[in-house]
Amino acid sequence: MGGVRRNGSETGPGRPRLEMDGPVLGAVIDLITEKGMSAVTIDAVAARAEVSRAAIYRRWPTKHDLLVAAAETRVGEHDVPDQGSFRAELAMLLTARLQVYRMPGTNRLLAGLIGTGAEHEPAPAVYAVYTERITEQTRRIIRRGIARGEVRAEVDVDAVTTLIAAALPFRLVAELRPPDDSLVEQVVDLITRAVETP
Repeated sequence: MGGVRRNGSETGPGRPRLEMDGPVLGAVIDLITEKGMSAVTIDAVAARAEVSRAAIYRRWPTKHDLLVAAAETRVGEHDVPDQGSFRAELAMLLTARLQVYRMPGTNRLLAGLIGTGAEHEPAPAVYAVYTERITEQTRRIIRRGIARGEVRAEVDVDAVTTLIAAALPFRLVAELRPPDDSLVEQVVDLITRAVETP
């Protein structure tokens, strides 16, 4: 007999999806934090989460799917309400992201996710959907700035989004230095001055 239905589909026997997600994704984060990406095997995750390998594969068909889902529990969508100011909204977004990047294991998680994504050509669809989703709020902030007349209308929204999204992770993963409040302030100031309407 199948498990509970979510969005009209069977989850299969065993734990319902929502009940299983927390322990499994938490196990991925814990293993990465404690031992690094190499410790993340389906067997290790299944043992830590106390679920079967089959249950994990039913929910996440590949290891990359599992890593993306785990990453989203850390670096997921973030809503920034309209503050009436591009600078204020950008500062709010990056300050919230900073708190996540300071959490133990986030550096290893991001490095592993980017690395496994780069192993495939083209990148897995689940990875592309994830990156699009987590950067959408940045695009919204830029578009609101344009609509208010604070940001130049001709600004390339995608290019500015990339610059904003890359700043803190690059410091953390590539430079191996923890991002801090000073970096957030500098990025906010540099981006704002680069795109603002004269």
